[in-house]
Amino acid sequence: MREHGPAVSAPLDAESGRALAAAGILRSATPDPGRAGHWLLRAGSSVGAVRIPGGPVLRITPKTPVSRLFFLLGFSLDPARAWRDSREGTVDTGGYDDLVPALAHAVERQIDAALKQGVLQGYRTVEESALFVRGRIREADQVRRHFGRTPPVEIGYDAYTTDTAENRILRAAVERLLRLPGVAAPVRRRLALQRVRLGDVLPLVRGQALPRWQPSRLNSRYQPALRLAEVVLRGGSPEHRPAGTTPLTVDGFLFDMNKLFEDFITVGLREALREHGLTARLQDTHSFDTAGRVGMRPDLVVRSSDGRTPLAVVDAKYKVEKADGLLNADLYQALAYATVLGLDEAHLVYAAGREPLRVHEVHGAGIRLFQHSLDLARPPEGLISALEGIARQLTVSLPNP
Repeated sequence: MREHGPAVSAPLDAESGRALAAAGILRSATPDPGRAGHWLLRAGSSVGAVRIPGGPVLRITPKTPVSRLFFLLGFSLDPARAWRDSREGTVDTGGYDDLVPALAHAVERQIDAALKQGVLQGYRTVEESALFVRGRIREADQVRRHFGRTPPVEIGYDAYTTDTAENRILRAAVERLLRLPGVAAPVRRRLALQRVRLGDVLPLVRGQALPRWQPSRLNSRYQPALRLAEVVLRGGSPEHRPAGTTPLTVDGFLFDMNKLFEDFITVGLREALREHGLTARLQDTHSFDTAGRVGMRPDLVVRSSDGRTPLAVVDAKYKVEKADGLLNADLYQALAYATVLGLDEAHLVYAAGREPLRVHEVHGAGIRLFQHSLDLARPPEGLISALEGIARQLTVSLPNP
């Protein structure tokens, strides 16, 4: 299937079809009235691949080229680095045109680079029962569990080990990728090698939260791999749990293109506006009405250097403009943002459009609404230049840029 493409009729049993519909993976999933045992599946903004137990593998291809998608992903993972390295395009996708093989290749290359100097070790607090004393005795546990008798002894100590949060995340990502459909055989073999290198690391328990790690000088060589690994681990395996039945797990990996585009626009503009001495807040929360019952949250609010005064508002829309070039609901939303924030203008940024810029003067309000369009098929340097152009447009009419 193709992102936001036409519906596809696929053979699915009733249980798998209902599970897929409930998982929220697709825009819609309904029984096909014209073919028994088939479901009509329509993709939305999620792209990737999922495997239905006992059913087919569903692959949803993005409208954006895969290499460009990974460029956009950089702004979600590490904004500062993405802005510095944007013109070089540092993510190696191996020349794959499909999302899952490209993702698996990129993650394996990053993990291989992280482990070239050896598996990172660190201190981890261990609490256990032992026949000898090591570290400190946990007196409360000793009394509660053994009534003061020894041995065994309840002890706690700091172990210098490879079983760290960073290595657990990398191993879990490798194991997730090995289960994904569509990973090329050469990449699968290299992933299996990385799993062997991380063999002394305990696997993560499925369903538990990812272990937390802190960026530091010691794990700097791990950080690119860790960010991609976390994308893998947070990108799939929804579960459908009908009442009184065992869960049906849908293995796979998915990107939400809506979120990816929003992150690219807001983070990229924030970094560009810093060069003009301005600050910006993402997902800035405000009250629409005086009673505070209705909230609103623009994607980006540009503020003065001290962060106090709103100067401009921006909302990202992963949409393509209509034939007449107008998206009325979006214009009404932008007008509400400008009115509540006391601004003379508001900006909407779309993923595609017939014109790079449209300006609408609101009758009787003295407010201008700007519609910007970006072509995501452009090379990275072209996208960065377009963002810099929007940032300049934002500063032109500010009261004190």
